[in-house]
Amino acid sequence: MKMLRLFLWLFMFIGALAASAVLVLSILLMLRFPPLLVAVVLACGVLNVLISKTASSNKH
Repeated sequence: MKMLRLFLWLFMFIGALAASAVLVLSILLMLRFPPLLVAVVLACGVLNVLISKTASSNKH
């Protein structure tokens, strides 16, 4: 059981490292290619509008 818990923690640590590496690489790509940054900002804005519209429609 102790060995299983060790592997679980190891995979969680590797997953966290991979996620942070992907986040850093995506930020570097967005800074290197400004159209990608614009696309991400627009996508976040569209997602925000869609979430607010669905939240307001679920209230009624």
